[in-house]
Amino acid sequence: MNLLEKEALVQEAAERFENESPEAIIRWAVEQFPNITFACSFGAEDVVLVDMLQKISPKTDIFYLDTDFHFTETYEARDKLAAHYGLDFVRVAPLLTPEEQAAKHGDELWKSSPNECCNIRKVEPLTRILGKYDAWITGIRRDQAPTRANAKKVEYDYKFGLVKFNPIASWTSEDVWQYIRENNVIYNALHDNNYPSIGCHYCTRQVMPGEDPRAGRWSGNDKTECGLHK
Repeated sequence: MNLLEKEALVQEAAERFENESPEAIIRWAVEQFPNITFACSFGAEDVVLVDMLQKISPKTDIFYLDTDFHFTETYEARDKLAAHYGLDFVRVAPLLTPEEQAAKHGDELWKSSPNECCNIRKVEPLTRILGKYDAWITGIRRDQAPTRANAKKVEYDYKFGLVKFNPIASWTSEDVWQYIRENNVIYNALHDNNYPSIGCHYCTRQVMPGEDPRAGRWSGNDKTECGLHK
């Protein structure tokens, strides 16, 4: 299938599935693109999709970007999910260890150049792993940030060169938590301690009442995305 054919397929699918359930989108995605993967951050949205995938296509690859800077609670959520579902999450690591990064770029790169830190520890590893697949699934939602407001449930990802599925793009945070409660889904304990959006521990803080849910990410500068989503 060439790019024009993929674009036509994606446009038709985006219109067709806009009002369909996430489960319907996932079923179609794994049927159309057997060589598909899911990028899991172990946040609330992504554990929902882990649960859905295990019910629909348990053999679909699920990977995570191990930046080496995750919270302890994030690794604990990974381990609990792996044990519960019998999963073997694919670990994708940066080319540089934290020590090598510090030697090459200076200590605390996340402070001096957060974009460069994200490029090294997230974007390059993601580019590397996605090069092995024809499509990927993400847990982004439109109301998370202005940069995600126009996300379609099916779209072509020109940045990484493959088809992208956002099954819960139209969901609200309450939709996510309703699914977690109703299905007893394991989730990151940090969510119970005012961390609605969880990234690396150096660049994530608690969100105070009245603040935007993503105010805790890269607090103190104008950075709002790590570069994984356009």
